Amino acid sequence: MGWPVDGRHHRTRQRRAVLELLAETDEFISARQVHARLRERGSSIGLTTVYRTVQALADAGEVDTVRVDGGEQRFRRCREERHHHHLICRHCARTVEVTGPGVEAWARQIAQVHGYSEVNHTLELFGTCTECRQSG
Repeated sequence: MGWPVDGRHHRTRQRRAVLELLAETDEFISARQVHARLRERGSSIGLTTVYRTVQALADAGEVDTVRVDGGEQRFRRCREERHHHHLICRHCARTVEVTGPGVEAWARQIAQVHGYSEVNHTLELFGTCTECRQSG
């Protein structure tokens, strides 16, 4: 049975495909990488659709996003639903989700000192993972 022609289900199917792909990887990947991997699986999804979809997912909080050196935006579907940070290998992009109670306390303190409320933050740590260090 085919999808109705109104396009709504088509967008849902594409969104689901992007989410599934992002859930299968441990690293942050670019929209171009998402597109290439979906095409390898036989998907006919267009690059523009992938860009729109990953951005919509990021805006909705369904995927996390980081900007790497050079300003490229990358995406990842995290396993941790509560607030967390990322430790990212700058060579292979392998990512570990980490919590930072000290960072959270510091952010609250800084906000309070300056009279701010409803403060949020992101913290991304970049380094070289063990595997990349051993192979380099």
